[in-house]
Amino acid sequence: MTASGATPRPIGVFDSGLGGLTVLRALLDLLPGEPVVYFGDTGRFPYGSKPRDDVLKYSVEIADLLVHRYDAKMLVVACNSATAAGLEVLRAHADVPVVGVIEPGVRAAAKVTRSGRVGVIGTVGTIASGAYQRVARENGAGLELTCAACPGFVELVESGDIESDQVHVLAERLLAPVHEARVDTLVLGCTHYPLLARTISDVMGRDVVLVSSADETAFEVRAMLQPGVLPAGPDRAAVPAHTFLTSGDRDMFRTLGARFLGPEVETVTEWQW
Repeated sequence: MTASGATPRPIGVFDSGLGGLTVLRALLDLLPGEPVVYFGDTGRFPYGSKPRDDVLKYSVEIADLLVHRYDAKMLVVACNSATAAGLEVLRAHADVPVVGVIEPGVRAAAKVTRSGRVGVIGTVGTIASGAYQRVARENGAGLELTCAACPGFVELVESGDIESDQVHVLAERLLAPVHEARVDTLVLGCTHYPLLARTISDVMGRDVVLVSSADETAFEVRAMLQPGVLPAGPDRAAVPAHTFLTSGDRDMFRTLGARFLGPEVETVTEWQW
């Protein structure tokens, strides 16, 4: 309960599936007093290979659900494909603040690169959108980007296969362009990819820094939870309510969600469009 006695409004987080749990983990660690509602659109997964208009339509539907039914006070688009497809549209559509994951990822890469040569890997849709190149230009970071699409990575994560020989062989093939570009920093431009970090690091080599947007996104959310901007949740002693929704199989989401996120994933509710 807040000081006024009202139930604190949650932060709404969504992704095409389980990948956004990497962002949610960073949020829960940095903001333990904040209630959250997470929507994994596994019934319409994957987003990365779908037309932009479809991804935008799905994103608006989920945004409306989180804001109007669950009273979310802000939205975190924990999906690179959805961020690339329509972050500005969502910001204009929703009457709450909306945070994406691409800008935080570029900022994080700019902080750690030594040579300015940065690789970006993502879904076909994210890479084809040119969103990372556009953000890098607008931020004036002076980064030399090499981008590569990695079809198949998301599907492997959603199936729970993150360390098999099949994953390693696929990673060697898909990461070849960024490896040959001699990047010193690699942006994991899909929130599923941190779950493949061990394999990706093995292929790229220990000298390449892997950057996930999760922590930077969480810092951006925390900065917005200030007096006069958005009310913060209760103090750290409170146990906030976390709600999990999926448009796909509830049991699969609960099993893999608990594996990837932790004990916070208890009750999962199925949502039918």
